[in-house]
Amino acid sequence: MLHTKNRQKIQTIGFWLLSLCLVFTLIGCGAAPEQASTEPAATPKANEPASNTTEVNPEEVVLAAPRDLAPGAQDAYYTSIILYVWEPLLTAGEDGEPAPKLAKSWQMSDDGREWTFTLQENVLFHDGEKLSADAVIANFKRYEQVSPKSSPFYTLDSKKSYPGLKEIVKVDEHTFTLKFENPQPTLLYAMVNFSSPIYSPKNFDEKGDFNGLPQGTGPFKLMAHEKDQYALLEAFDGYYGEKAKSKKIRVRVIPDPDTRLSALKSGEIMGVMDLGAIPPSLAKELLKDDRFEISTAKSTISHYLHPNGKKAPFNNPAMRKAVSMMVDREQLVQELYLGYPTATANLLNVTSPFYKDFPIEYNADEAKKLAAEALGGKREKIDLIVPTYGLNRYPYKAQAEWLQAVLSGLNLEVEIRILDGAAFKDAQAKGEYHLALATQGLPNADPYTIFTNYIASDGSSNKSYSLGYKSERVDALLGQAKNTFSMEERRKLYDELQAISVEELPTIPLFNDASLIAYNKKIKGYQATIYGTTLPQLEWAK
Repeated sequence: MLHTKNRQKIQTIGFWLLSLCLVFTLIGCGAAPEQASTEPAATPKANEPASNTTEVNPEEVVLAAPRDLAPGAQDAYYTSIILYVWEPLLTAGEDGEPAPKLAKSWQMSDDGREWTFTLQENVLFHDGEKLSADAVIANFKRYEQVSPKSSPFYTLDSKKSYPGLKEIVKVDEHTFTLKFENPQPTLLYAMVNFSSPIYSPKNFDEKGDFNGLPQGTGPFKLMAHEKDQYALLEAFDGYYGEKAKSKKIRVRVIPDPDTRLSALKSGEIMGVMDLGAIPPSLAKELLKDDRFEISTAKSTISHYLHPNGKKAPFNNPAMRKAVSMMVDREQLVQELYLGYPTATANLLNVTSPFYKDFPIEYNADEAKKLAAEALGGKREKIDLIVPTYGLNRYPYKAQAEWLQAVLSGLNLEVEIRILDGAAFKDAQAKGEYHLALATQGLPNADPYTIFTNYIASDGSSNKSYSLGYKSERVDALLGQAKNTFSMEERRKLYDELQAISVEELPTIPLFNDASLIAYNKKIKGYQATIYGTTLPQLEWAK
């Protein structure tokens, strides 16, 4: 059942050359955003061709990302955590385990229903307000007021992160207690990063939206933002920890990967960041130039092939199994991603401290048998939908065509449909698709969230993606996990849920992504992390 070494050739050499070319020519098919007229004259607009200048401003480092990392005042967070403007109570270490941030220590009561946290001292918000238990309580009130609040990063939902929270009690100036109806032994895992963002209590309006630029506690302060153009960061002199090493960093929005590469080569930008910062094939090309370097790390992002489980043929588990067994994940990772990601059969991302490894089952002959039985020997027409935002980050066009060729061996005639973000989500919600290329990050470090979203019968992702998955056993296991006090017992339940997802395939995992960034050697201290980069350590090289 392990991965077969002697694999059947599915493609001709000519097809592979064409596919790799498509990575360069077709990946950036999304429409460029409208350009704003308020961009400073010295800074090129997002999608302008790279100029030949290599002049740099010693006071400012310019980077680029495929998307706007500061969606604005109506967003749940205003900026992504990777801009280091705001900080959570708890963060995730490089091992995926909860680690201190604004909360420096904590203690759980014997019955698991109360958690008491002690805050870092001498912490200032960017507006001069002090971090305190009162400030944290104000943020928790905002969580409750706005949840669920959407974001292109992760939805802020206090009911999922803090289920059964009865009250938050101030103990003293730097200590507070969360009281729950039921034991919460894995609360720390649920709180990391996007589940516990903290801002100045004066930063919200009556609706819980931001009343101006975000006033966090991070090493950088957001000084200016032009939608879909740039975010300007400035080092915060009042930061309680190690100060950022660059005075100013401008993060431009350049959706097209080839344009990002050109800007990097010309010296307009010094590096790239965010999901799909640079496609592996372009990174390989860049390394031919000794002016540049790349950095890679494990990523919290997983890639899937979502099946529409509400209609034929993928309402048949055997057909989902056939597709999974027909896809040679190792070949996919090597051919189109140059081996940076890691193939997987698990719904749960490898960076989770609860991740369990499962063998990847690739067996084309068995897959064809399953498909023949499920389809009754007939050829079936299906569609594969691809989001345009994915084209700006990954070689999704080539990947879709690769899958189109592979799945033809199962008597599936695949039509590829490229849809903009809104149309893509609408097609999934309405069930107007058969297969979809998609990504998913870890909302927090507790697998309960992603399991509930994807494999609970009433899970939000299960519904919005039309996965159509139902399992009494899964629902029972999730119910047990919710009320299990023992971490050892909860881990066993998570192991079984992973095993069920591997076998029944509510969605078809393909691979765990890799954080891959590129930068000019004129800067140093810039490395990839499991979610983001070491932005505060970035500085000009001497």
